[in-house]
Parts: sequence; C-alpha cells; structure tokens
Amino acid sequence: MTNATKRVAVYIDGSNLYFKLKELGLSELNRFNYRGLADWLSHTRKVISYRYYIGVVRAKIHNTKGQELRKEQQRLFSHLLSKGQEFAIKRGYIMDNDGMYHEKGVDVKLAVDLLVGAYEDMYDVAIIISSDTDLIPVIKKVRHLRKEVEYIGFAHQPSLALQRYANLSRLMIKEELKKFEYSKKP
Repeated sequence: MTNATKRVAVYIDGSNLYFKLKELGLSELNRFNYRGLADWLSHTRKVISYRYYIGVVRAKIHNTKGQELRKEQQRLFSHLLSKGQEFAIKRGYIMDNDGMYHEKGVDVKLAVDLLVGAYEDMYDVAIIISSDTDLIPVIKKVRHLRKEVEYIGFAHQPSLALQRYANLSRLMIKEELKKFEYSKKP
C-alpha cells in the first residue's frame, strides 16, 4: 500500500489541544482551522474521519462564569460542525469536585473509537493529537492489529511516553500552528 492510498482517521483530544494552543498564545480558538490542521498533518493521504473529543460544559442558570464558558463552547461546537470543518464531536462531561473540574468519559470514548476503527479496518493510520498517556495500552493494541499510529504533540511540552509507542511522532511549534489561527482578512 502506498502512502497516498492509506486511509487516515484523525482523533483530537479537544481539551488537551485547546490548553496547548492557549499556552502558545494562540487566540480565537473557537474559530481555529482544525480541519486545515488535520489535513496538513495527513499530507497527501485521504482522511476518512475527523473526530473531536471534549467534555461538555454544563452550568446552572445563576452561574455567570459557567454560562459564559458554556456559550463559548457552543460557539466552538458550531464551528466544528460548520461547512469546511465538519468534525464529529464526541462528548464526555465535566465533573465538579469541590471547585476542581475534571473531564470524564472523553479518553474512554477516544480509546473505544481507536479500537473499534482498528478491529473493523476503518483506517490504516490513526493520527492522535493528545498528550494523555492513558492511551498507551490502546496504542499498543492498535499497533498489534497492524495499524499505524502517529502521535502529534507540542515541542514546548512533548509526551515522551507517547512518542515511544507511536509509529511516528511529530512535535509542532507555534509558527506551524499560527497558520491555522483565525484571522480577519479584508
């Protein structure tokens, strides 16, 4: 099989990507060109699936900050679903534990989709944008099933463990990511 004929599935850990892009100082992330980034990472290969995994913000009616976060997330969802982006959004939830918020169910959904896709021969290459080492057992199994795994991380904070288990790893730098940032060109 040539590189150009390989089917690619893109799996984005949304929260992980969001916070890494924020750390790099990128703005207007609810209008970032996620599709452009995914296509750029796939090079000439055919992308058969674009998936974005995220915990859903739920806020009580009187929680002003929570309502604003929810509103921003809804803008992001609208953008991800829009023509030109067309991502499948895989939703987990966010749990409040004494004022500390934790995403729940997102990693499991991503792991299940990776395994199902590998077992059902839906892709040849999985591109994973995440730094979550909980995915290592899944990556090992996917590779055992003769699928390729590409770990996409960030030069300012790489996951050495994920690099070790992926077939290929790429660490992005701010200058590469800036070209996918929203700009208001006249």
